[in-house]
Amino acid sequence: MEVIVKPDYLQMSIAAARIIADAIQSKPNLTLCLSAGNTPTGTYRELVRLHESASVELSAVAFFFLDEYDGLIANHPESFRSYLDRELFKPAHVPAGHIHAPDLNYEETIRNAGGIDLLICGIGANGHIAFNEPGSPVDSRTRIVNLSESTMRSIQSKFKPEELPRRAITMGLATIMESRKILLLANGKEKAAILSRAIRGLVTTDVPSSMLQLHPSVTVLTDQMALEGPRELGL
Repeated sequence: MEVIVKPDYLQMSIAAARIIADAIQSKPNLTLCLSAGNTPTGTYRELVRLHESASVELSAVAFFFLDEYDGLIANHPESFRSYLDRELFKPAHVPAGHIHAPDLNYEETIRNAGGIDLLICGIGANGHIAFNEPGSPVDSRTRIVNLSESTMRSIQSKFKPEELPRRAITMGLATIMESRKILLLANGKEKAAILSRAIRGLVTTDVPSSMLQLHPSVTVLTDQMALEGPRELGL
């Protein structure tokens, strides 16, 4: 693993967008897998800025994303597709035909696209990647999973009670690990302890993100606040 530490979230986001832009410039028809959530928002906004300044061209990129709530209406404002539309796809005028949402044929879609060149992921408080919660099989593929009670509690304020998702569709650990390059983003002191376990601790399905230690090309990009724990491990 390559570990890059930036002084703050803004600088981390700028660096992440630059890594993505460089990958696209090297391969304009890059297959790029994205995550949703708070952590990558700054990265996507910087990528849009680079696009608007003509520093990077996104029109030939094939976009995938890691996961999605199951059962929401297509344009629900809290869906991951809506989030990515707001933060990246619409501002950067990404062609609809270049956006691939997870479904039960996702594995075939990824294979037909030649595999994922670059995958962007975050890390959950319990070490999950996408909706691969602790205990997820290392050979797991794209599938429907039940959301944990803790996950539902963490998102319930965003939904009407009758809309609260109870399931999601997610790329599996095996699918994620087949990506050619992975960029793991983590920021904030609340991620320090789990980041330490993920990148320097025991490789175990109890911390799904620790599986990334076995991948041949992972860059961990973090801010100074998330270094509190890893500093003790010599990072």
